[in-house]
Amino acid sequence: MSTYVIGDLQGCYSALTQLLDVIRWTPGKDRLVFVGDLVNRGLGSLETLRFIKQLGPDAGIVLGNHDLFLLAAAHGYAKINPSDTIQPVLDAPDRDELLDWLRQQPLAREESGYLIVHAGLMPAWDKKTALKLSREVEKELQGKRWKKFLSQLWGNKPGHWDDRLEGIDRLRVIVNAMTRLRFINASGDIDFKYKGEIDGAPAGLTPWFEVPNRKSATERLIFGHWSALGLRQTDYLQALDTGCVWGGQLTALRLEDLQIFQVDCKDLPDALAIDTSL
Repeated sequence: MSTYVIGDLQGCYSALTQLLDVIRWTPGKDRLVFVGDLVNRGLGSLETLRFIKQLGPDAGIVLGNHDLFLLAAAHGYAKINPSDTIQPVLDAPDRDELLDWLRQQPLAREESGYLIVHAGLMPAWDKKTALKLSREVEKELQGKRWKKFLSQLWGNKPGHWDDRLEGIDRLRVIVNAMTRLRFINASGDIDFKYKGEIDGAPAGLTPWFEVPNRKSATERLIFGHWSALGLRQTDYLQALDTGCVWGGQLTALRLEDLQIFQVDCKDLPDALAIDTSL
């Protein structure tokens, strides 16, 4: 049995099927874990959700910003733009079943000693703290007030973490860090504007994983979300968003030996070679 962690799909179902052929995935034996952003921008979001859902316990998922956007848009709490490709999910006869399954998923999970999160962690969080905070959000998404939670979720403030935060402010920072984080600014806040490469970052911005005294610095982390960063492997970090939906690659990491597997996406029917800043 092997465990494969797969980078941002964003609805690129045909790329996923090709990648599963490359890794010689064996159903019922191998485990697949997805770093979030299962849907949107690519053209196969519905097929992607249906496939991963039917895997049951053989798949693990963390939620990304596009997955939360789908949940919010489905209930009128987010506006669908021309670049969004989630309408087939919303029109599907099994939409409610798929959406209910999606909102049962966590923001962070542990697999074989690795913490997996879509985007990143605030500097004050270690792995234990991140899993605890993820459970706070899970409780809201899975509880009776989940629609109210989604209706209040969107926004960039507060941009910093404080253990004393309560209510929706606390939950919003948790969600924004785990699903949208790339850079921390000089004030210790999340920067929501710049999405490009590290070398081109404006003065005062630091990649979240390079912030001094980060409490998760010696813990093994896997994340996606940052296509401009691309594949990045260090002793403690594995970044797996290689921009499939933008015509890049779809990447899988085998946890047992950290071997990388990839397929090219630019000629596949559900990948869109467009601006990576979207």
